[in-house]
Amino acid sequence: MTQARTRHLRASETLPERMADKAARAADFLKTLAHENRLMILCILAEGEKSVSDLEDVLDLRQPTVSQQLARLRLEGLVTTRRDGKTIYYSLASEDARVIVGAVYEVFCGRGRRD
Repeated sequence: MTQARTRHLRASETLPERMADKAARAADFLKTLAHENRLMILCILAEGEKSVSDLEDVLDLRQPTVSQQLARLRLEGLVTTRRDGKTIYYSLASEDARVIVGAVYEVFCGRGRRD
């Protein structure tokens, strides 16, 4: 067997494993989005960075609730932080998150929606 054929076989043998890994990552991402408050936070952050108090005001939620959801979003790598004195600002951590949140927003909240 040629080296090229051997490399091809090894690559094709691992394709299901690579697909399974990507599917697991996508499922984790979607599970994170599947919580109403987290999804709202991500939609708000898609507009630009916000502090915890900004998010509390917009969402009409208490600080512990907002902080708990932000902690989960940080753990999942969807948001990042920037500190300015005592204030911590949150923003979307990746373009992937921005694209997916944007698509969800457009489908469910986009202009022209009547429901």
